[in-house]
Amino acid sequence: MEKSKTSQILSEKEHLFNRLLIEGLIVGILAGIVAIIYRLMLSQAESFLFNCISYIKTHSTYIILWFAFLVVLAFFISKCLEYEPYISGSGIPQVEAEVEGKIDQCWYKVLLTKMIGGTLCILGGLSLGREGPSIQLGAMVGKAVSKFLNRIKSEERFLLTCGASAGLAAAFNAPLAGIMFALEEIHKNFSMAALVSVMGASIAGDFISRIVFGMSPSLHFVINESMPLHLYLWVIIVGVIAGLCGIVYNKVTVKVLEIYDGISFLKKSQKVIIPLLFAGVLGLFLPNVLAGGHVLVEYLNSNQVVLSMLFVYLIMKFLFSTLSFGSGAPGGIFFPLLILGSLIGAIVGKIAIMCGVSDSLFFNFIIISMAAFFASIVRAPLTGIILIAEMCGTLKMLLPIALGSFVAYLLANKLNCEPIYESLLARLVPKNQSEYYIEQKELITFNVEIGSVVERTMVKDVPLPKPCLFVSVVRGDKELIPRGDTELHVGDNVIILVDKTYYSKAKNELVKLFQSQ
Repeated sequence: MEKSKTSQILSEKEHLFNRLLIEGLIVGILAGIVAIIYRLMLSQAESFLFNCISYIKTHSTYIILWFAFLVVLAFFISKCLEYEPYISGSGIPQVEAEVEGKIDQCWYKVLLTKMIGGTLCILGGLSLGREGPSIQLGAMVGKAVSKFLNRIKSEERFLLTCGASAGLAAAFNAPLAGIMFALEEIHKNFSMAALVSVMGASIAGDFISRIVFGMSPSLHFVINESMPLHLYLWVIIVGVIAGLCGIVYNKVTVKVLEIYDGISFLKKSQKVIIPLLFAGVLGLFLPNVLAGGHVLVEYLNSNQVVLSMLFVYLIMKFLFSTLSFGSGAPGGIFFPLLILGSLIGAIVGKIAIMCGVSDSLFFNFIIISMAAFFASIVRAPLTGIILIAEMCGTLKMLLPIALGSFVAYLLANKLNCEPIYESLLARLVPKNQSEYYIEQKELITFNVEIGSVVERTMVKDVPLPKPCLFVSVVRGDKELIPRGDTELHVGDNVIILVDKTYYSKAKNELVKLFQSQ
């Protein structure tokens, strides 16, 4: 293909920065609109669900009809999964795989079926979130813009990341978390082009969302005072407990996926009927554990929180969330895991209050635990810290949130627990699967970090993978043509040409060279 030639790729790079800023804003606006529509659809589905359950509880003759309705929902969800298998689960591993060049999703099929399938899942009461799907939907908007503008694959990756960032920002009203998650978890690169374009997209997506949903934070927990320093031992305790629970969550989730794999009498797309039938039973006896978890947020904000019920809600929400997600239903784990984290924090908070801690600090425990639980499971602590602070609308808790997240993150690392999205990505894309690339070469950008292998190293001495070639070194406002004796300094922006056939392997090796050791 003509546009695959190295000369064109280098020509495209010259105007990439300014173009990405504009395209990022466009993707952010469109992705924000899609995320808003999806959020409204799920909100209406959740309201309908709980209205139906309330009605059935007083009209028991309709119970059979309700279960029949759940079977019908399972049929339509399975058809969505058959039509587009990539809508299964949260969608975040799919976005990561596409950014790495391992899969090629059909953007319009994903947009259509993810929104329909995800809404039907919430209508049936499955414990799934909107945030992961919003990330996938946003990324598909970015891909659509890329296809419409006929961009090369390297630029498409930026637009996928922009859309993912805007999707999360619009879903949570958390633009900074959208930026951090997209760069930390999906793009795995903090180059200036990525940072500027993703910032523009995330801010645009959040702005559009706030026009519709207002300025209120996504989660409302009133913090009257910050955690006193003499109680920071409790912060460490929360971090340890949330970290251990996060490890259990990851292992149980993967185990449930394996159990579902062993069910042979149902097709892969039909297994969603299992959690839907459980949802029917839970709706009659414990409806608060259904759907994403907004009802539990209201419960925690009430004055009727009982320690024994917190344990019941935690166990049942935990089991039902893994059962829902493991079935392959189109929905995420993002919000349910935050709800689980809040329940863990509420339990520790109640025990702390029984030990003499002021009851005015109850919500402090909840917020710390949410961030710590997220850090343990996803292994993206910076995103978790920023996300919880933005969602709760306060920076009073920044230090204890950071400490709790650090403890949970460190514990999960020391116990060698694989991050959940890495586990899911490995299931989605087997290690022996080759990339789908059509174009032959691509530019990739790295920053030289403090303590990296290449710091103060001459270009000729950098052990580049074989299918890679130095193209440019940007130092401040100057662009250097790399020669053998060009020495790399901290902060340099290095542009490397990569043979796409070896893109994933080469990128992994380059990360080890340019990132801090």
